Amino acid sequence: MRRALGAISAAVALTVPWLAIVGATDGLPWLAAAAGLEYQAPAALRTISTLWTVLLTGLTVLGASFLLAWGAETAEKDVPQAFAIAVLAVLAVAPEYAVDALYAWNAGVFAGTERGIEAGNLAVANMTGANRILIGIGWAGVALFTVFRRGSSTDPSVENRPGFLSDVVILDREIGLEIVFLLLATLWAFLVPLNGGIDVLDMLFLVGLYVCYIAVILRGEVEPETDHVGVPAYLQRFSKPGRIATVLVLFAYSGAMIFTAVEPFAHGLEHLGESAGIPSFFMIQWIAPLASEAPELIVVVYLVNKARSTAGFNALISSKLNQWTLLIGTLVVVHSLALGEYGVLAFDFKQSAEIWLTAAQSFFAIALLIRFEISVGEAVTLLGLFLSQVLLEFAIIRDIVVLPVSSTDLLLVYTGIYVVLGTALFVSRRRSFGRLLRRTAGTIGDAMPLVGADRTYSADD
Repeated sequence: MRRALGAISAAVALTVPWLAIVGATDGLPWLAAAAGLEYQAPAALRTISTLWTVLLTGLTVLGASFLLAWGAETAEKDVPQAFAIAVLAVLAVAPEYAVDALYAWNAGVFAGTERGIEAGNLAVANMTGANRILIGIGWAGVALFTVFRRGSSTDPSVENRPGFLSDVVILDREIGLEIVFLLLATLWAFLVPLNGGIDVLDMLFLVGLYVCYIAVILRGEVEPETDHVGVPAYLQRFSKPGRIATVLVLFAYSGAMIFTAVEPFAHGLEHLGESAGIPSFFMIQWIAPLASEAPELIVVVYLVNKARSTAGFNALISSKLNQWTLLIGTLVVVHSLALGEYGVLAFDFKQSAEIWLTAAQSFFAIALLIRFEISVGEAVTLLGLFLSQVLLEFAIIRDIVVLPVSSTDLLLVYTGIYVVLGTALFVSRRRSFGRLLRRTAGTIGDAMPLVGADRTYSADD
């Protein structure tokens, strides 16, 4: 108990300095104004340097991520694990929603002007950058960390196989549902640019797809037998009312801390990068999303380090699914609200290429997982393709190298590479894909009997 309380206290302590600054600069002036008084925060707090802002908000994100992970693990005693992880994923990527919503709102407010067009492009750039980071660094990096971390030899999800880079991470077949729903969202994403922007059809399909996914997992069975240790094990010993209250407090507090800290953290990194000569558009597409994706990456590394690799991958896939459905689908709603009427969130051809590339990367990554495993070699390929595209694009933008293609052409070339590789994998693994589809249909049928008949699946499925 003492160690668990100490860990919780340490995580909360990481968030306290930033909480104090937010309270002094925003909370107290608001309370004073509500009471008819005047209050101004000390100048030292209002003029905190960019470096200190990055440091304090970074520590806040770290501490809040641990609180979020503990809340999700504790909740697994009372709700299906997939639903607990889905809630975790939504809270962890909430900052990304906030950043993209801001750009979509500005695109509506300044519609018809150069600033509005640029805001629409930035909304797409930030969204595609976040999604590609999630797979290129998240999926690939976590797979490599799982295999090469200390203690991986005792992790049942790691299987050593003969050959160069042949060791694999074995995934639980229960994540097949998320893989299929993500594939459906990915195939739809290829169509998004064809209508001239994100429109109401995209919203209806993508948001509806996520609602269906949540409806299925909510009908899943609770898995109280999961063997937890540390903080979650301590919290799960509470009575059910106390346990539920604790989970809600952890979710609310960590979500609020992440939401308030990530935007200044991202903007601070942008300013530091710009002072080093990095183009602002490049920073918004890559550095800001990297900061906003930090909470979920921290949570996943924490889970994997506890030999819960399946839960870690499930969290990453769930994050990708809600970003690839809710995030895209709701941007047109925010844009229309700011516009005062329904309007398509338009973007230029460069951002169309960004969406196609992001969808192609997702298509390839899904093809890697349809056998419920990912090898070291596959993870290295995924990481290598991601890094090479980003670095080459940066080199072209900065005129570091002279290539016979533009930065937009480069996006289309990599789109083709991902699609060819993904198609080849789907063809060679068509039997595994068929089993995945049948298993998912059975899962949906069991959750919603009116949709399909129950079926018992063998281990071979």
